[in-house]
Amino acid sequence: MNFEDIKAYCKDPKNRNTVNVGLFILLIISFHFLYLGWQSLHYWPIENAVNRLMVWSVNLVFSQACWVLEHIFRIDITTLTSLRAISTPNNAGGWAHVVIAPECASLKQWLHWLFLMILFPGPWKHKLWYIPAGLVIIEWTNVIRICGVLMMQIPWPNSFHLAHDYIFKFFFYLIIFLMWVLWVEVFYNKSTKTKS
Repeated sequence: MNFEDIKAYCKDPKNRNTVNVGLFILLIISFHFLYLGWQSLHYWPIENAVNRLMVWSVNLVFSQACWVLEHIFRIDITTLTSLRAISTPNNAGGWAHVVIAPECASLKQWLHWLFLMILFPGPWKHKLWYIPAGLVIIEWTNVIRICGVLMMQIPWPNSFHLAHDYIFKFFFYLIIFLMWVLWVEVFYNKSTKTKS
């Protein structure tokens, strides 16, 4: 298979869904490794700006998660603001804990979304509002993730790693994938049909 065959395959409307999903996977995986490389370079050349953004985003998600836990779920929480730690009694007589580290902020997912949406084709008149809307959804997905990790530990005290590493990580990327599917189905595919 040569370059012309690949190009013809990609242009064939019958293959549009396969090509779109392949491009999505390529962009997500590419960004993941680019981010890891940039992280190993300590976010050069804007390390100070990134660190300030991380502190701001940790504080933001901490305050949002505390508010949701107290006002929506009516959970009596104890906080240690200096560590961005949230605790509540669990059903085993101990404590459920969540500490919001810089890696728990939404920064990587925000950048994932920006990278994906800027590079994925589609009309910019919609990208200009869809990208910021996606950033807000990602932020609130992170709030749900943090609340969920804490709340799962109330009935199941040893569930932190299951909740943190698997259930809510999958949930986070599922939301990003569904937002991308919505983009493709509602905005991108319609724009390609009007061009043809």
